[in-house]
Amino acid sequence: MLSSVTAKSPDFLNPAIPADLPLLGVPVVVATDKALKGYGCLVEEYENFPVEIVTWPTSSGARKVDEGTGNQGGTAEGIFEFWWQGDVLRGRNNAVKDTYVLGWSCDPDIADDAKKTVERDQVLLWHANYHPDGGQLFHSLDGTPFMVPLALPGDDVQPEDFVAFYCDGTKGLYIHPNIWHEGVFPIGGTGRFFDRQGRVHARVSVNFAVEFGMLLRVPLKAP
Repeated sequence: MLSSVTAKSPDFLNPAIPADLPLLGVPVVVATDKALKGYGCLVEEYENFPVEIVTWPTSSGARKVDEGTGNQGGTAEGIFEFWWQGDVLRGRNNAVKDTYVLGWSCDPDIADDAKKTVERDQVLLWHANYHPDGGQLFHSLDGTPFMVPLALPGDDVQPEDFVAFYCDGTKGLYIHPNIWHEGVFPIGGTGRFFDRQGRVHARVSVNFAVEFGMLLRVPLKAP
């Protein structure tokens, strides 16, 4: 059930996931500016690409925020690292100093983070979020192709609203404020991405396992 009060942050390092949840396959499309309309765009010159910052809202709406204020938090940037540890996909966002378990290559109940040789063709995703304070830019620093599950804005988001965009690694990806996402998933063992986003880093979450009793299956291969 959605709540209007401040939400407790999910346990990103030790998410409690029931065993044998059903999977919902996420459709994959190739990322182009046309396909990304409403979500964001592809980026070639990422070093100076501007990130949208959203003016802070008022609680009542009766009076408006003064012009030129409420959007002065600026941006944070750093390296967003992704790597597989056995069956577990992990991420570390150095721009905001957060570390996450993003998903698994198999049922999380049997996932083994000590496994040495693993063929990974999917990520089983338990969580997504959006940032109401600003957009976010990802750009591969090593040319790694990647997959990004996205959904359009709305707190009534449903699992079937998500689409996985395949990016070949030659261009970056920018997403607008309020776009549902969960990092980016490198197609390969690891990936390092330049990340720029709103410094306030407000985060609104959806937990697919808890709210919908399922996980999203995101393929890890080009369509």
